[in-house]
Amino acid sequence: MPAHPSRSDLRAAAEARGRSAEARVAARLAEEGWRVLDSRARTAAGEIDVVAEREGLLAFIEVKARPSLTEAAHALGPRQRARLLRAAEVWLASHPGHGEVGIRFDVLLLDGEGRMRRIADAFRLGD
Repeated sequence: MPAHPSRSDLRAAAEARGRSAEARVAARLAEEGWRVLDSRARTAAGEIDVVAEREGLLAFIEVKARPSLTEAAHALGPRQRARLLRAAEVWLASHPGHGEVGIRFDVLLLDGEGRMRRIADAFRLGD
């Protein structure tokens, strides 16, 4: 009978998949002219996967990788959105001078086949 992977093994595998997905997203953003300012930004309110800016527009980006794009799209719930909003406020307070044109929250979805879809301006304060 095969042994089941431990929780720590599963957690480590998920962490590796997340890092890989975030690296792919950062590369795509750079190709599109975005400057990645921070990745895996840790704040007192939580972590932000990627912070990028292009022409004064600041984007806080949540990366969701799942077997399908549909599963990835449903992986960001209200609690995570609230955490990301709080984390963005903390990040902005310690990194003034960004987002002169505006600020938005994007979600980048990745599926198991490597397809990527961006939901630009996916949510706003008060959603």
